[in-house]
Amino acid sequence: MSSQRFLLLSIFFILSFTAKAQPRQGMPAEEIALPTPAGDTATLLSLKGKVVLIDFWASWCRPCRAANKVLAKIYAKYKDKGFEIFSVSIDDNLNAWKKAVSKDKMNWPQVNDNGGKAGTAEAWDIYAIPASFLMDRNGTLIAKDLEGKELERALKQLLDQ
Repeated sequence: MSSQRFLLLSIFFILSFTAKAQPRQGMPAEEIALPTPAGDTATLLSLKGKVVLIDFWASWCRPCRAANKVLAKIYAKYKDKGFEIFSVSIDDNLNAWKKAVSKDKMNWPQVNDNGGKAGTAEAWDIYAIPASFLMDRNGTLIAKDLEGKELERALKQLLDQ
């Protein structure tokens, strides 16, 4: 095989592999536009200018539900300082999703990933939940899967600027 052909095949392989790769630190966040519990469409990019935690979860996921309680406390503490959470549910049972949002007191933007078809989760290369991405005010991804005190430390830094 010629070196040119090898180089082209290598580039093609790398591009095809990274095309579906999970967003990484320093990359801009891709748009997410999905239905809310009310049936409207909410978009991630409408939150630009805020520090945003993109949170992938489901009502049937016990670790997700436990994380929701922690996120509710953090959200109450930082929402007035420019922090927002954008929760993406992969539930296929819309009633269970809406009930969990209410029960867990998730008073931040909620969307459902196509009634459980998880096209957005797939595009973001999410294979385990909960999964989260922290985005700065410019829409750049700066951290992944921060929890509790780790998330609060990052928020203090980002929101004090």
